[in-house]
Amino acid sequence: MRGWLLIGLLIALPASAEVFTYVDAQGNRVFTDQPGLGNAKRVPLAPGNRMSANPTHAIPVIVDKKSDAAPPFHYDMLRVLVPEPDATLRSSAGELIVSITSEPGLQRGHRYRLLLDGKPTAEPGLSPVFALTNVDRGSHNLSVEILDQQGRTVERTANQPFHMLRISLAQKRQVKPCALTDFGQRPECPLKDKPEEEKKPFLKFF
Repeated sequence: MRGWLLIGLLIALPASAEVFTYVDAQGNRVFTDQPGLGNAKRVPLAPGNRMSANPTHAIPVIVDKKSDAAPPFHYDMLRVLVPEPDATLRSSAGELIVSITSEPGLQRGHRYRLLLDGKPTAEPGLSPVFALTNVDRGSHNLSVEILDQQGRTVERTANQPFHMLRISLAQKRQVKPCALTDFGQRPECPLKDKPEEEKKPFLKFF
């Protein structure tokens, strides 16, 4: 009971008031805010945790400002048009033309970059058409990237396979043997291999 009285008294008193205690004639412990009653002794109180409504030394709260940087641009579609996926190409010099497209079109400051087997084929540029030469025979992968002004990748396609068949000289001769008019004109038909032309018989006229 005394504990509840103490708690009630402490709540009721203002934060700056002092509390005193003494034992009365009946042996009861008495708490009061009057220091002159009996042999009252001051009760040490822990500092309160009340805060002023308008603190003068409050630490300012810093609110992070939202970044003004625009979100990265997103292309709805980016793909290789030519050659088609898994296409087989025939070229003795390993040549092919690669055409790409994007939706929407290339944005300002962006560049296309073509990758052959994961390696750039040339410097990034604005043209969606790339000419490749001397591609090794066999299977390869094409992919295309769109880079921003800082050289960061904005979009990239998945690898698209194709197969290059480079026709050898022997295969060319099998497909189209050298004719007499081809010797000296086609690399696989040197003049030294040109057969002698048949001599026309001399016709005597009477």
